[in-house]
Amino acid sequence: MATPGMEDYLEQIFLHIERSGHAKAADIAESLDVLPSSVTKMFQRLDRDGYVYYERYKGIELTEKGMDFGGRLVKRHDILEDFLRIIGVKEEKIYDDVEGIEHHLSWNAIERISKLVEMLEEDQVFTKKLLVERK
Repeated sequence: MATPGMEDYLEQIFLHIERSGHAKAADIAESLDVLPSSVTKMFQRLDRDGYVYYERYKGIELTEKGMDFGGRLVKRHDILEDFLRIIGVKEEKIYDDVEGIEHHLSWNAIERISKLVEMLEEDQVFTKKLLVERK
């Protein structure tokens, strides 16, 4: 079972690989605002747990397990951002709010929120009414 810290690293590794084809320790350190030595330790842990292939000075690659889980983590983040945006949370608050709640919800809760987001996106009349009432 991945810890919240491991999830944050996997999410960032996945995003960096998706964007540029690779993930460097320095990039991950900058994204997470941590020391490079912390990144190295987490890379080693993720390697032991089968999420990545890590070899010092040669970079990092996601395993199939890491790709699957990293993709789920990014999707979870996106679903929660969409949900908060739809219900009218101020844009400047969304990222921090998602970071604050994403590790505390079960995958079942994420699935239910995802369904709700789909329904809210389809029902534009209700969604607009919800946003008007917020003001």
